[in-house]
Amino acid sequence: MMTNQTQVKDPHQDQKVYTAGKSLAEAKAAMILVHGRGATAPSILSLGQEFDHPDLAYLAPQAANYTWYPYSFLAPLDHNEPGLSSGLAKIGELVARVEAAGIPAEKIIIAGFSQGACLASEFVARNARRYGGLLVFSGGLIGPPGTPRDYEGSLEGTRVFLGCSDIDPHIPEARVHESAGVFERLGAQVVEKIYSGMGHTIVPDEIDEARQIIQAVVAE
Repeated sequence: MMTNQTQVKDPHQDQKVYTAGKSLAEAKAAMILVHGRGATAPSILSLGQEFDHPDLAYLAPQAANYTWYPYSFLAPLDHNEPGLSSGLAKIGELVARVEAAGIPAEKIIIAGFSQGACLASEFVARNARRYGGLLVFSGGLIGPPGTPRDYEGSLEGTRVFLGCSDIDPHIPEARVHESAGVFERLGAQVVEKIYSGMGHTIVPDEIDEARQIIQAVVAE
């Protein structure tokens, strides 16, 4: 009975984490990849093949029932619990796992697509410190319009990329702009690109932006 209660309160706790690339013991940097709604960890892990960097370790957690939280990222925060808090905790666990292996936070890149990009954004804002980078593919900070963005801490020059369509059916352009502004106020180096007429996808230019961040992180 206690196990069932724990699973309800923390649905993503016992889900599998998939890995690719170098082992953490051998890698010079690590990337945590967060999949979108209805997708899988292996599907987002394949994005690592596009980045094609030989010195990276890739980790991708799987969401319970393929969804990090049930409603739109624009819904009231409490409507998306306990999935939201559980998903944020899962990313935190992976950051701690990478650090415990000897890779510091400034060598960790957190990336996500769609719902996963929203979760990654919210994690970095709530846990502001120097990371290697944040890659936000079609996503933004979580919460309804008017949500207070009084995050504490500093990102200390963390490289942040946000890319999204101007007509994305799930992500309002205004939320991308808002998120970029919040990250700038938290001390990040932000690149924001809005792509005209793009679908809900990742395009080659975004991959190029990500590669630049990866190269810089590994070179440091």
